[in-house]
Amino acid sequence: MPKNNNIKCVLIIGSGPIIIGQACEFDYSGTQSLRSLREDGIKTILINSNPATIMTDPSMADHVYLKPLTTKSIIEILKDHPEIDAVLPTMGGQTALNLCIEADEKGIWSDFNVKLIGVDIDAINICEDREQFKQLMGRLGVPVAPAKTVTSYLQGKEVAQEFGFPLVIRASFTLGGGGASFVHRAEDFDEMLSRGLEASPIHEVLIDKALLGWKEYELELLRDKNDNVVIICAIENMDPMGIHTGDSITVAPAMTLSDKTYQRMRDLAIKMMRSIGDFAGGCNVQFAVSPDEKEDIVAIEINPRVSRSSALASKATGYPIAKVATKLALGYNLDELENQITKSTSALFEPSLDYVIVKIPRWNFDKFEGSDRTLGLQMKSVGEVMGIGRSFQEALHKATQSLEIKRNGLGADGKGYKDYDQIIDKLTNPSWDRVFVIYDAIQMGIPLSRIHEITKIDMWFLKQYEELHALEVEITKYDKDNLPKDLLLEAKQKGFADRQIAHMLDCLESEVYKKREELQINRVYKLVDTCAAEFKALTPYYYSTFEEGIRSKEGEYYTDNESKVSDKKKIIVLGSGPNRIGQGIEFDYSCVHGVLAAAECGYETIMINCNPETVSTDFDTADKLYFEPVFWEHIYDIIQHEKPEGVIVQLGGQTALKLAEKLDRYGVKIMGTSFEALDLAEDRGSFSTLLQKNDIPYPDFGTAENADEALKLAEELDFPILVRPSYVLGGQGMKIVINKDELEAHVVDLLRKIPNNKLLLDHYLDGAIEAEADAICDGEDVYIIGIMEHIEPCGIHSGDSHALLPPFNLGDLVMQQIKDHTRKIALALNTVGLINIQFAIKDDKVFIIEANPRASRTVPFIAKAYKEPYVNYATKVMLGEKKVKDFNFDPQLEGYAIKQPVFSFNKFYNVNKQLGPEMKSTGESILFIDSLKDDEFYDLYSRRKMYLSK
Repeated sequence: MPKNNNIKCVLIIGSGPIIIGQACEFDYSGTQSLRSLREDGIKTILINSNPATIMTDPSMADHVYLKPLTTKSIIEILKDHPEIDAVLPTMGGQTALNLCIEADEKGIWSDFNVKLIGVDIDAINICEDREQFKQLMGRLGVPVAPAKTVTSYLQGKEVAQEFGFPLVIRASFTLGGGGASFVHRAEDFDEMLSRGLEASPIHEVLIDKALLGWKEYELELLRDKNDNVVIICAIENMDPMGIHTGDSITVAPAMTLSDKTYQRMRDLAIKMMRSIGDFAGGCNVQFAVSPDEKEDIVAIEINPRVSRSSALASKATGYPIAKVATKLALGYNLDELENQITKSTSALFEPSLDYVIVKIPRWNFDKFEGSDRTLGLQMKSVGEVMGIGRSFQEALHKATQSLEIKRNGLGADGKGYKDYDQIIDKLTNPSWDRVFVIYDAIQMGIPLSRIHEITKIDMWFLKQYEELHALEVEITKYDKDNLPKDLLLEAKQKGFADRQIAHMLDCLESEVYKKREELQINRVYKLVDTCAAEFKALTPYYYSTFEEGIRSKEGEYYTDNESKVSDKKKIIVLGSGPNRIGQGIEFDYSCVHGVLAAAECGYETIMINCNPETVSTDFDTADKLYFEPVFWEHIYDIIQHEKPEGVIVQLGGQTALKLAEKLDRYGVKIMGTSFEALDLAEDRGSFSTLLQKNDIPYPDFGTAENADEALKLAEELDFPILVRPSYVLGGQGMKIVINKDELEAHVVDLLRKIPNNKLLLDHYLDGAIEAEADAICDGEDVYIIGIMEHIEPCGIHSGDSHALLPPFNLGDLVMQQIKDHTRKIALALNTVGLINIQFAIKDDKVFIIEANPRASRTVPFIAKAYKEPYVNYATKVMLGEKKVKDFNFDPQLEGYAIKQPVFSFNKFYNVNKQLGPEMKSTGESILFIDSLKDDEFYDLYSRRKMYLSK
C-alpha cells in the first residue's frame, strides 16, 4: 500500500479537447497515472470532456465523467463521491492546473475536505505568475533575463522605452505560448502588447529582453517527499531561443553542452524545484545558454506538472515519468519504486542513453489559409514525431521520414528548394520546413558560417548536415552495380532510406533493397532499456539501426539483434503516425483497443508507430513496441523479421490505409477488409460506379484528371460543384465552387499539390441535412453502431460539425433509407470490420457522400456515448474470431450526446475562420443533454441558419 494510507480515492482532472499547445501527451500522462493509482488499489474518478481518447474509456477509471471542465462539474462529482480524498491536477496540462486554482479560490477543495497532491497551489502560482517567478529567482541567485511585469498599456510603453528592442512579451497563465510574441520594431509594439494583455486571464504580461540566438534546453525532474531529486532527461532544442519548444526540433541527450555547464544547469534546476513548494511529483525546467565560451545560463520558466516534453522524455528514456510522479504524489519514495524497464533496479536513478532521439513537430498550415507561417514564441504545431537512432543523423532521418509530408528524408528526393533567395528567406524567417531547407542550403553551396549566422543553429548540428550531404555526393559517383558495401552501409547507418539511395543511384527502391540483401546489410533491432545495457531489460521496446556484421570462427556472418522472435501467432497493428487535423487521437484510441482485443484472442501483439505523445506507443500497451516510422521500408523489414499472421490497417487512419496497397502487392495478409475493397472506397470514381450498380442515390458526379475535363463536366453538373480529390484525409483539398473561374483555379492548384490525382466533381446539394453512420460488418451481417445527424448543413466537413446521437429530426422514412444504404454498401464493399458512411438528405431522399471502410473519427464518440467497446468487437471480427451475431449489443444512452468540435484559430491571427468541406478543428468534446429543449442545443441549432444560403 502507498505510504500515505489515508488516500483511498483520487480525482484526476484531464485536459479536455485537443488544441494547439495541449495535445494528447496529457492523455498519455493521465492514462499512465490512472494505471499507477489502480496498481495501489486506489479508487479513481476522472473528469475529462474529450470522447476521442483512450483515457476516457470506461476501463481506465472506476468512474469516468465526460463533463465540461468547470467548477460546477467538480462540485457535482464531489457531491456524488464524498469518498474522494485527494485531487491530482498535474496530469491534465494547463487546463487542469487553471481549473484547480479556480476551485481553490472558490474554496471548493476545503469545503469537501479534498487534499491537493502532486503539487501545491503556491507552486502553481509562483510558476505561472511571471512577476513572482522573477522575484523568487532573484532570491535564489538564479539568473533570469532582464524583465518587468506590466498590467496596463501605459506601463508596457514605459518598459519598452527603458529596455529597447528586440523585446519578448509573454502572457501570464496561458498555454502553448498563447499571447507571446517577439517585437523587433517600435511600430509593432502596441498591437503585440494588446494581444498579450488580452490573452492572459489576469491581463498581465512579462516584457523581457530578447535572448535571440541563445541556445535552449529543457530538463525533466522528479522529486519525492524525502527531497530526493532525479533528472530524467536533458533535451536540447536544435532551434535557438525565439521558437516555442513545441515548435522546435529537439534532441536528447543534449549534444552541444559542456559537462561543466550541464552540471551547473542540473544544480540550478534542482534548486529551483526545491524552492517552489513542498510537494512530491514532476516538473519541467527550461533554460537559455549563451552561445559563447562563457556558456552563461539563464532560467526561462518552470512548470510544476508533467508537460509536453515529459511524454517525449518518457518515450526517449523508457522511464515512465507520469506513472512514477503519481506514486510520488501518493507518498512513495523513489528508492521504494522499481525501474519499470529492468524490474531489478530502483526508480532512484538517472537514465543513460546509448542512442539519440530527435523530435520534429508536425504542422497543418494548409488548413489555416492566410496564416503567418513563421515560427515564433506562440506554438503552432498540431503534433510531433520522434526518431530513435544510434546517431543524431540516423535519428534525424527517421524523424523526417515519419512526418508524412511526401518527403523520404533529408535531400535525395528531388523535392528540395533550388532558388537562392527563397532558401535565404526560409532560413531567416524560421519556417515549418527549415529542417529540410538547411540541407538545400548546403547543397547549393551556401557556407556553414553563413547558415549559422542567419539561423544561430549550433555549428555541431550544421556539420552533421554537411557530412550527410558529403556522403550523398560520394554515392552519386557510383551506380547500383559498383557501389561499395562500406558506402551503402554508412548511408544506412546515417538513416538514408532505400528510396533516397535509389534516387542517388538513379535506380529503383527495390533494386537497392535487393543489393542490401545480397551484401547482408540488414536492419537490426535494439532495446530502449533506460540504462545503456548496464542491466538486463525486460521490456520489449525496440528501435532499428544498422551495424557491421561479425564473422564467427565457423565463418558465419551475424549481427546482434536484440528483438527475439517467438513462435507464437502474431498480429501487427499499424499506428497513425503524427497527429494532424483530420487524423488525431481517435486513432490512438482505436489502435490501443485493437491491440487489447488481439491479445484477448491469444495473439502476440506488435505495435508500430512513431508518435511520442500517444498511449499506443507506451511500452506496456502491446507485447512488442517498434518505435519506427510508419514508412514502407521500416514496416516491411519488421514484417520480414516477425512474420505475423497478418497486419491490421483499419485502425491507424489514412496513414495505415495508404500502406495497404504495398502490403497487398508484397503478399502480406491484411486482416479484415481486403485492399481491393479499401481502394474501391478511396477511389472516388469507382465508388460512385459501385453505388450506381447497387441503385443507391448519390449526387450527379463525374471524374476529371485535368482542368479541361473539369470544365467540360461542369456544363452537365450545374453549379455549385463540390470538388474532391481521391485518397486524402480530413477533406484535404475539398472545395465548393460556384463558377467556371473558381473551378479552373481550384483544379489547377489541386493537381499542382497532388499530381496525377483523380478528382470527383459532384453537384453540391445546397441546404441538405448531413448525417453519418458507423457500422461493423463481417461480410454477412451488418450491425449499425450509431447514426448521427449534423447540426451544420451539408458542405461543412463532418469533423467540424456538431453531431447529435441519435438523430433529432430525421423521420422514419429517412432513417430506414440510411439503414438500408449502410447495409447494402458495407456488404457490397465486402467489409470485414468497421465502416463509416456519410449521407446528404434533401427532400426526404438520402444521397451518399462517401464511405470509409475503417475506424472513423466518430467511433470513440459513439462507444463512449453508448458505453460499448465497439473497436474491441470490430477487431475480433477482423481477426475472424467472432461474427457480428456473437455479440450481445446493448447500447445505453438517455437523451442525446453531442459531439462538439473545438478549433485553435486563436493561434493564427488574420486567418480565414470560415468552415467548409476541408476540416479545420483540432479536437472535440462531448456534451450530454436530456432533451432537445436544452438551452445549449437550442443555441447551437439556431446558429445553423448562418450556414444556409437559402
